[in-house]
Amino acid sequence: MKNLFSNFRGDLFGGITAGIVALPLALAFGVSSGLGPSAGLYGAIFISFFAALFGGTSTQISGPTAPMTAVSMVVIAGIVAMNDGSLEKALPAILIVFLLAGLMQIGLGLLGIGKYIRYIPYPVVSGFMTAIGVIILVTQILPAIGYYPKEDAEFVNLYKPMAEEIILDNILKEEAGEGILVLEDFKETISRAEGITEADMMKEAQTLAKSEASGVIGAIKVLPRALNNINWLELILALSTIAIIYGFKKITTTIPSALVALIVVSGVAYGFGLDYRPIEQIPSGFPMPNLGIFTEFQLSSVTPYVFTALTLALLGAIDSLLTSVVADNMTKTKHKPNKELVGQGIGNSIAAIFGGIPGAGATIRTVVNINAGGKTKLSGMVAGVLLLIVLLALGPIASQIPAAVLAGILVTVGIGVMDYKGLKAIPSLPKDMSLGPIKFSSEVVIMLVVLVLSSVWNLVYAVGVGLVIASLMFMKKMGDLTAERSDVKSLEKEVNWPDEAAFPKSLQEEVFIKHLKGPLFFGSTSEFQQMADQIPETASTVIIRMGRMQYMDQSGLYTLEDVLISLRKSGINILFVDVLNQPRYMMERVGVIPELIPEEHIFDEFDECLIWVKANVKDEFTSS
Repeated sequence: MKNLFSNFRGDLFGGITAGIVALPLALAFGVSSGLGPSAGLYGAIFISFFAALFGGTSTQISGPTAPMTAVSMVVIAGIVAMNDGSLEKALPAILIVFLLAGLMQIGLGLLGIGKYIRYIPYPVVSGFMTAIGVIILVTQILPAIGYYPKEDAEFVNLYKPMAEEIILDNILKEEAGEGILVLEDFKETISRAEGITEADMMKEAQTLAKSEASGVIGAIKVLPRALNNINWLELILALSTIAIIYGFKKITTTIPSALVALIVVSGVAYGFGLDYRPIEQIPSGFPMPNLGIFTEFQLSSVTPYVFTALTLALLGAIDSLLTSVVADNMTKTKHKPNKELVGQGIGNSIAAIFGGIPGAGATIRTVVNINAGGKTKLSGMVAGVLLLIVLLALGPIASQIPAAVLAGILVTVGIGVMDYKGLKAIPSLPKDMSLGPIKFSSEVVIMLVVLVLSSVWNLVYAVGVGLVIASLMFMKKMGDLTAERSDVKSLEKEVNWPDEAAFPKSLQEEVFIKHLKGPLFFGSTSEFQQMADQIPETASTVIIRMGRMQYMDQSGLYTLEDVLISLRKSGINILFVDVLNQPRYMMERVGVIPELIPEEHIFDEFDECLIWVKANVKDEFTSS
């Protein structure tokens, strides 16, 4: 506790400054997620406070971020679609997924996974971050020009026939589940069908219209229609916001430009009584826990999203630990990665219970905190408390913020979150792979695959595909490098090791020496399998030197076993030299030692093996 207040003044000012920066972003991310501005604010409050309190990075400021919000959008849209387009029905399942992601983060921290997060390939992260920017940028075009598909009567009417079909289909499914549906008697079905009102069809059609225009592809599809229905006031508000954000940074960076834009544009719009579209109403009063997520929980509605929850957990971990590294470099301290994951998990879990969207360590907010004097956990807790005060004192005022202003803020976030460093590097990366005559960079392929799939298909699956491709390409490279170092060559062509200088020339026809250099694993087995075919017909003995083979996996083990069996059938003696511990353990487990290679054929030194060769191998081909 003493350390917590050791830098009270600096932490107070740092936390207040970071909280001010977080306010407009929290509202914007909440609106973007689909749960509303209050969800963004709740997430910022609880994640900032509890991640700071329990985390492992003293100066980290946490809250909703662009990547976490983008994945949350996928979760929310998918679960809402499964619940007849009703956010109210879907909310318990949505929050359970967010809670599950937080609990998974706690588990990752307790299991000590934090130190392994850095092994996620950069091209996957780069493609994902750029895709996040594309998604935010494209999806915010519609609200920035004041176009909302479900409010376009002509567009909604296109989906009325489909809406009626869906409602009738739902009636039949309900009756089948209730045991009412009988082939001979459709009276109940007809009665329910006749009860379908115009309002019911309109509501369903609006849901379908909104769904059709969601995501990057949906937004692009309806963009021509949107451009014919521009709300010029909303567009001016959005453009003014963007202009102030970029323009004010040139004057000073002391005051957050996003906050200045929010206050100025909102103040002008409200003060002059302009007919703009405000954001959703922010509930007044202290946030209350949503215990309905436990009482209304249904496993079937969440099961399809377990992998998505894991992705949220991993993404939050990556986002937070990268920010921790930035904080370390600025403060010359060292964060505790596993403790940080536990803190982030606790913050996300509590935020989910109170209806907030998930978040992670936020780089810009953390940098602002450090520059303003923040040094301890207290700064992150102060930021959370400040946002809570804003919620309690200014909730009704914040509800008057124009939706177009938040859309403008999000456009700048989308532009800023893209990985321009990775994009600029595309022309200069080495072309290390080939497909026929075409040469290409594996790093670029991975980045572009993740970027395209994330933008037009599914963020979660795209990351999985990117990781699989990156792993396969890595294994291919390692296999090629291993094969290059341990080519199977005839004794005359392979370079002798220094201790082989005294090997009798008269026995070089009878003895084949194979040097194993590097691991024998699934990526190098194909080259090793060729050894039996390349052994000269004159050889009666094969020496396999294993002193530089540190590792052998199961694939390598069984390949070695097959080659040894083949050599034994050909009547060839096999000698091992300098077998290291791990390969020996593997061979003993499956009986290669001593069933195929008896102990008397295993030598610690090459000189010992040479004594055996001289005593047991006869010179059959000495030139006369």
